[in-house]
Amino acid sequence: MSEYHVRESPNTVPKVKAKPKNTCILTPFSYWPSDDGTDENLLILLHGLGDTQVPFGKLGHSLKLPQTAVLALRASEQIPYLYEDAYQWYPSFDALVVNHLTDDLQWPLDRLHLFGFAQGGSVAAEFAILRWKEQLQAHRSAITPSESTSESAKAPSSSLGSIVTVSGPLLSHPTLSSPSPTPILVAHRPSPSEEAFRPDALKSFQRGFKSVTEVKLNANRQGMPASRDEWEPIMRFWSEHLSRRKQEGLYEVMSGTSG
Repeated sequence: MSEYHVRESPNTVPKVKAKPKNTCILTPFSYWPSDDGTDENLLILLHGLGDTQVPFGKLGHSLKLPQTAVLALRASEQIPYLYEDAYQWYPSFDALVVNHLTDDLQWPLDRLHLFGFAQGGSVAAEFAILRWKEQLQAHRSAITPSESTSESAKAPSSSLGSIVTVSGPLLSHPTLSSPSPTPILVAHRPSPSEEAFRPDALKSFQRGFKSVTEVKLNANRQGMPASRDEWEPIMRFWSEHLSRRKQEGLYEVMSGTSG
């Protein structure tokens, strides 16, 4: 006769994550835990050229995405000859930030979602490509000869959760054997906008990412999305790719055989 044992299903990732440490992120940042008390996703915001983390942090917090904490980072390099606070990202986004989040604070890589505007969007997309390329190289180095033909040998099992770039093109032309599985939304203002992409910009994204969603914003405006209509496709994209933590107290049923 079968016996059934019920036990609470464990979740090894903490529901509430610790705040990032100033000693590990060597640039000013703004951080808000999720308003609903469940830090399942982390939205990382990268501002545009000449801005700071302050307005982007307020924006991220005002979105109130479910089960989503917000981390707005300030770029590390101050723009020369300007008296006000104005910073730029180049040459790159510091990968040590992501390492701190995943290694020290237990954020799974696929729960990290990047949002960047203009230069910040370019940096977010370029970082996702670079990170995936490093993952591919490490994955292939770890494959044994007996595993080389298996399905699991083709690509790593995890990648960044998602990318949203607004008016931020890729600056490189990716040449990956396996494009990044991270879904990316590319929002841009078409011509005659001064922020219009070059004609082949979308092809670069399609060479680097498996899933590319294009959103054309109002060509007669500039800057960040400025209306409900412009934000709606971005919010819909997040609703499709943000994770939801299962309810506490879920149980799994285990069967056995009595003597």
